[in-house]
Amino acid sequence: MAFADFENLLKASMGLDAASIGASAVERAVLERASACALTDPRAYWQRVCASPVELQALIEAVVVPETWFFRDRGAFSTLARLVQEAPLTAHADGVHRILSLPSSTGEEPYSIAMALFDAGVPAGRFSVDAIDISARAVAVARRATYGKNSFRGDDLAFRARYFDATAAGHRLADRVRAQVHFRQGNLLAADFSTEPGSYDAIFCRNLLIYFDRATQDRAIFALERQLTPSGVVLVAPSETGVLLNYGFVPVNAKFAFAFRKAGAVAERTPNIGRPGRSPVAPPPKLPIARTADVPELPLAAHSVHTEARAEPADNLEEAAELANRGRFEEAVERCEQHLRRSGPSAEAFHLMGLIRDASGDPTEAASCYRKALYLDPNHPEVLIHLALLLEKIGKKPEAQLLRQRTNRLQQRSRSKDAPTP
Repeated sequence: MAFADFENLLKASMGLDAASIGASAVERAVLERASACALTDPRAYWQRVCASPVELQALIEAVVVPETWFFRDRGAFSTLARLVQEAPLTAHADGVHRILSLPSSTGEEPYSIAMALFDAGVPAGRFSVDAIDISARAVAVARRATYGKNSFRGDDLAFRARYFDATAAGHRLADRVRAQVHFRQGNLLAADFSTEPGSYDAIFCRNLLIYFDRATQDRAIFALERQLTPSGVVLVAPSETGVLLNYGFVPVNAKFAFAFRKAGAVAERTPNIGRPGRSPVAPPPKLPIARTADVPELPLAAHSVHTEARAEPADNLEEAAELANRGRFEEAVERCEQHLRRSGPSAEAFHLMGLIRDASGDPTEAASCYRKALYLDPNHPEVLIHLALLLEKIGKKPEAQLLRQRTNRLQQRSRSKDAPTP
């Protein structure tokens, strides 16, 4: 019995491209579940998992590793709040803004959406959040809504005092926030996955597409489009923005939001949501590069372009990301270099340079930039993942596997620190 059979089973059932997490991660999950079933022979476990939907779900649970926290990529939440405030984002007759978080993991993202809208003054009756995840275990954690310190990262934690109560088990979320979010287990790629077409004004689909190969991305994007209103917004992770660009989406004009609309909707809606007096943003061309079909696209962010002659250092990186999204890679690299000259080395600048070099078809320079970023921040999770993906793509699988193992150790260490004390 080859472990490749299990990889194919997971791809068929949940869309997972095993190369995105490493074959050894699938092997470990199989051996873990086989041991839990008191089976020592992988062939016997294969028969069990093929015959039991319950055991297949258990294997999926063993493969899924939640890694999330409240207000991860804050720009996405502030942009959603602005769109709700400044534009008639909703297409629904009752005026309720309907938002989907998928995958919702252990709940930090959908609850962050609700808190961001409350902070923006949106009343409870004007928005609703659906939260869907393939993991029943993650959904159960989300419904409990009690979180440890690992869910609270960064310097701005003022929201915790507003919306959480400290308990012996952790920080428990306020009931008024919980009431806005409706959880259920579901699989975007399953035949029985169903919501009414055109249900959602905004869809947060972050850290999912990067784990799919191109054919599975096709299926996922089609399913997402079906759920979206004509002028709705899709928000993805930084590592997935290139995917949306290649499927006819264009960036919403907002900093660090990683938000997109279909090209036909932008000309109609952009004047309503941008700053007063701004002109509509012209749809950018698709990135003029070819990538290996079974490797997920790497990230390019969508930001506003600033054209002042003497830009501040932070603006250099914003400009770089926007230029890269529009296929102007050399200019984007120049902006990153300006940032480095003005502000000195930073992991974020080298990370962005790596993404740009990778997207422009220069894996050697991309790998060099990623390594510089890791030198400055050895535990940078996105850089670890992106460098591992790049090394897999160019055939350096042993080195890629070491990076994946390093990422897994960091995640396990983080979860163990966050576990409640008995």
